[in-house]
Amino acid sequence: MFASSTLTGSKPEQYAQLLEQARALVHGEADRIANAANLSALLYHALPDLNWVGFYLFDGKELVVGPFQGLPACVRIPLDKGVCGAAARLRTTQRIDDVDAFPGHIACDSASRSELVVPLVHGDTLVGVLDIDSPRLGRFDAEDQAGLEAIAQVFLDALR
Repeated sequence: MFASSTLTGSKPEQYAQLLEQARALVHGEADRIANAANLSALLYHALPDLNWVGFYLFDGKELVVGPFQGLPACVRIPLDKGVCGAAARLRTTQRIDDVDAFPGHIACDSASRSELVVPLVHGDTLVGVLDIDSPRLGRFDAEDQAGLEAIAQVFLDALR
């Protein structure tokens, strides 16, 4: 089926490889749960220094945990709480170097020190967020943000 491979080259080259793998995983599949599950696994196993990768899906009121890799997570996140809520509410990626310095941060996993959350917006509709946590401060940079936003777009493009 699908075998993980070691990423090579510079960080942008690695994200290009991940993007190709993400496209292959969702090709011909429109089910958001299946695609979220596979993309969570892909990212969790391919990228270093992560302790949680997953999707929160918007139910019309709040974010509800969807497919993920990592320790058990918070089940529901209001749009006015935490990094995930901010990304969904503002519809902008949140790249947080130190989650303890983020007002209203929700500590689902006390080991998380930095976080990157990409809002998932299809047309004008909020679908949810892609949430990536790391136990390392300052884990995510602009290259990570661009690469993960591109992978989030692959998820959105597969929706019908």
